[in-house]
Amino acid sequence: MKFLDQAKIYVKAGDGGSGSASFRREKFIEFGGPDGGDGGHGGSIVFAVDKNLNTLIDFRYQQHFKAEKGKDGKGKKKTGKSGKNLILKVPIGTQIFEEDNNTLIEDLTSPEQKIVIANGGKSGLGNVRFKSSTNRAPRKKTDGNKGESFWIWLQLKVIADIGIIGMPNSGKSSLLSVLTSARPKIANYPFTTINPNLGVANYNNKEVTLADIPGLIEGAHEGVGLGDKFLRHIERCKNILHLIDITNEDLLENYSKVRKELLKYSNKLIKKKEIIVFNKIDMISDEEVNKKINTFSKKIKKKIYSISALKHKGLTTIKRMLVNYVY
Repeated sequence: MKFLDQAKIYVKAGDGGSGSASFRREKFIEFGGPDGGDGGHGGSIVFAVDKNLNTLIDFRYQQHFKAEKGKDGKGKKKTGKSGKNLILKVPIGTQIFEEDNNTLIEDLTSPEQKIVIANGGKSGLGNVRFKSSTNRAPRKKTDGNKGESFWIWLQLKVIADIGIIGMPNSGKSSLLSVLTSARPKIANYPFTTINPNLGVANYNNKEVTLADIPGLIEGAHEGVGLGDKFLRHIERCKNILHLIDITNEDLLENYSKVRKELLKYSNKLIKKKEIIVFNKIDMISDEEVNKKINTFSKKIKKKIYSISALKHKGLTTIKRMLVNYVY
């Protein structure tokens, strides 16, 4: 399924039906009173979270959404049928913004969450409503109100327990595939991953949701490379797994560049709990692995884990650590 994390759409709630100006007409009754019914309410636009969705792709091919209008009232005090609500299903983590794409209307972060975005118009009143002691045969009736209508933006921020970040080609997709049942595209060149991938890792009957975030490079917060639109997905991740290719010559510079991009985008990202993992240890000697880990850990004062996603080395330790971070 194609991934889309932003869409602009137009929503139009249904107009309310008009009331009826009708009078009772029956044999042998010369002066029948008013019997015009009210109109029906217009249908509303409702957004509902669907846990089985992970993209906004459906909104690429259709941008206009309209709920049903309410039916007009009829004689014999018959109320018009109300218009059906239009329910638009979106993934968990969808944010709804006003047309300026800045003013947040709602943040859908809970399973099965629903919200009415555009209210249907109220129904008009039939003439039976205006009968009084001084006006026995009112001809007055009212029209239904217009339903709300406007443009809105939808933005999807992936929600995960752990966000896997790192420079391009560090092995994030490979790690996701061996820790979970996810099958992201994997190749030995930068920017293989152009959309976030999700997977679920299981350890000791506990589940951890992982998100493979596309590779970050210097200037990403300003739109360089795959741009800052992927940095917003990290905001939703509770913790960060920072994956680094151990074969790089300057590991500290590699690490620092990614950390700087997180900081420049948002202070919140830099404060998230971080697990640092060196990948591709199968490509160098054990002696060189230990030397690089010791040198790096002394400089940043943090524990370093080492794995080979390709050879499935060290994965049990990583799964245990991920569960400990989440639970």
